[in-house]
Amino acid sequence: MHTTLTSKGQMTLPQATREQLGLKPGDQLVVTIADADTIVLKRRRREPISALRGLLPPPRAALTVQEMDDGLAAHLKGKHSPAPAKPRRR
Repeated sequence: MHTTLTSKGQMTLPQATREQLGLKPGDQLVVTIADADTIVLKRRRREPISALRGLLPPPRAALTVQEMDDGLAAHLKGKHSPAPAKPRRR
């Protein structure tokens, strides 16, 4: 089977190829260059949402308003307190 590359860099997969692979409009393909003359197209497989389980650490317990206020106060106190005086040289 042959196909032609358009001036926009597009090509049409022949109908027989699409039917054999069960490709539908909107399906995504992964393009891999195997060597100077070979391009490999593979259907992109979507992972089920359950494959993402465990990817992120478990959520931390929510802080109370008082804990947030205390944390901000401590941060601002350390950030905006005057620097300690440097000892003078004699």
